[in-house]
Amino acid sequence: MPRAVRIDSPQELRVVAAEPEPPGHDEALVEVAWSGICGSDLEVYHGTRPPEFVRYPVVPGHEWSGTVVRVGAGVDPALVGRKVVGEGFRNCGRCTACREGDTSLCSAAYDETGFTQPGGWADHLRIPARLLHPLPGEADLRAAALLEPAACMASAVLKAGVRVGESVAVIGGGTLGMLATQLFAAAGAGSLVVVDPRTDRADTAKACGATDFRTPDEIGGGYDVVLEAAGASGTGRLAVRSTRRGGRTVLTGIAPEEHEPLTPAELVGAAVTAHTVFGASSRAWAHAVRAFAAGRLDPAPLITHEFALEDAGRALDALADPAVPTGKVLLHP
Repeated sequence: MPRAVRIDSPQELRVVAAEPEPPGHDEALVEVAWSGICGSDLEVYHGTRPPEFVRYPVVPGHEWSGTVVRVGAGVDPALVGRKVVGEGFRNCGRCTACREGDTSLCSAAYDETGFTQPGGWADHLRIPARLLHPLPGEADLRAAALLEPAACMASAVLKAGVRVGESVAVIGGGTLGMLATQLFAAAGAGSLVVVDPRTDRADTAKACGATDFRTPDEIGGGYDVVLEAAGASGTGRLAVRSTRRGGRTVLTGIAPEEHEPLTPAELVGAAVTAHTVFGASSRAWAHAVRAFAAGRLDPAPLITHEFALEDAGRALDALADPAVPTGKVLLHP
């Protein structure tokens, strides 16, 4: 019997029978291979996600990979049997932002797989076919489940506009920071430093293409580009202070309220160009998928835990427990 993990309300999670509905016009039905869990899924479970960005009951899962098993009318039947990943934002495709390629900034009401629409914590997922990105036949679907966070980092890397040989610092040595490091290395960064208080992440950083690893006290300054991917109090300010005057700072983390917040005066004085990232546009998805298909992006080493679909509650507990050293946590239907 096909199943899905459903969160009926905060702290209320159960596995339910979920016979897949046939795909409608312009839709595809995907057999899910792997699904990722991230901090926003914890927010859904704990009830701390802003109410405008979730609709209960919900089947979570905005990070996933799988194989198309059926398509609806209007979809190329050659898609059946293809390995795929898919964008989460159900963008309108018509507003100015969408037409300019910024599909994650769609002006229509917020609507996203895994938050307001059923997600990938299930045996099957029905999704608009236009949101799918086909993968090579030999693609590792386990690794491909990380292409959603990789696409978010691709958005940051594209905004940074790194030129060959420029110096780059990535603040945050978690999954997002390591994915960004791989993408910066592929883009031709010269010195590429990962910054994190956990020194046990140094070897992984080097394996992802970093030329050096430093703690926040050792970061120094004068970098052409600094990407903040930690989302911790003070890391945004650290990113700006570490960027050379006239350089580029990209902020991706949503930090708790800081004791000493970054001020407009500091931004003006630093004369940096500051970019922010909200999700991943179709352009960023295409960039991440190309890098993955070309072998320049390998998320597999960042996976540390795997759980069966029935153990989603245990998986969430592991991710939330600071005593458990987790990288990317996956569910396997």
